[in-house]
Amino acid sequence: MTSTSISRRKFLKNTSLAGAGAAAATTLAAPAVLAQAPIVLKMQSSWPSSDIFQEMAQQYVDRVQEMSGGRLQIDLLPAGAVVGAFQVQDAAHDGIIDAAHTVPVYWYGKNKAASLFGTGPVFGGDANQMIAWLYHGGGYDFYRELTQDVLGLNIVGFLSFGMPAQPLGWFKDEITDASQVSGLKYRTVGLAADLFQAMGASVAQLPGGEIVPAMERGVIDAFEFNNPTSDMRFGAQDVAKNYMLASYHQASESFEYIFNKDKFESLDPDLQAILRYGVEAAHLANFAYAMDQYSSDLQKLQTENGVNVKRTPDSVLQAQLEAWDQIMPPLMEDEFFAKVVDSQKKWVERVVFYSLQNSPDYRMAYNHYFPGKL
Repeated sequence: MTSTSISRRKFLKNTSLAGAGAAAATTLAAPAVLAQAPIVLKMQSSWPSSDIFQEMAQQYVDRVQEMSGGRLQIDLLPAGAVVGAFQVQDAAHDGIIDAAHTVPVYWYGKNKAASLFGTGPVFGGDANQMIAWLYHGGGYDFYRELTQDVLGLNIVGFLSFGMPAQPLGWFKDEITDASQVSGLKYRTVGLAADLFQAMGASVAQLPGGEIVPAMERGVIDAFEFNNPTSDMRFGAQDVAKNYMLASYHQASESFEYIFNKDKFESLDPDLQAILRYGVEAAHLANFAYAMDQYSSDLQKLQTENGVNVKRTPDSVLQAQLEAWDQIMPPLMEDEFFAKVVDSQKKWVERVVFYSLQNSPDYRMAYNHYFPGKL
């Protein structure tokens, strides 16, 4: 040890310089952290900006951005912003867009099995029970096999929001018998097109934004889209006044979230997980929003727009089931299509047996408290 003394002034000066150096280091380090801008994904939907489905897509976007702490942002665009409503899958595959919000039935022209993940035959299961099939019945494995192995698409996809069964649709005259479907120029999509053709209709497959103009021009004379809110927003009540609820043509459907596979796999694992599980969060958010909006807008269609809202007769529903039986055998000749259908039927046989045996008669309870309403 030495006896050299250190003056107080010198000590404070050295300490001040050290502190300034540390502050300078901190100042220099800060911009490096702040410079990490959020990753932005360009997502286009298949919906007009005014449609409730675009709002449901936004519910997903909001949840992803919040869960990622702003590290991941999604620029949500409406149909037509980059490509057409039916072209979003190809655009995601090619990397023209990073992601898409759509429905599988919009690309069933590539392989009719696509419709099994949206608008396939109904064996008794509702949309939420078929969402469960994706998670626990092997459905996601089939979806990956179809998109990546069979079609060779460079995409990753997830599905959510078990949509309520879609109405039979909008007609100039009330439908009281299945024979009235024959000869109609009718808009629908997916395997539902095959179904209505088997029932004698002439089918046009159109995006939602083109339906009312086609009706006004006489290109179609009846149509379905999806739900009371979407239908009301694009003006269905202005071109038809008979709205038939309940149908087997699209009794189960879900949204599809598509991501370019290279882009998705380039993300950190936690961001991949947020995109994947954000779909599950959106499932509940979408369903709750749908229950509120669909029911409210159905009331408005009746009370404010003079729409004749009726339930589709059982005779028409029975004719639909018979039409499904008619179109399915040739489709089942395709090995992949057949194994997906077999998986769905096994799932429904077990799951829906439980559900039907366990569920009380909700109609009875409704009639008890709201007599004469139905």
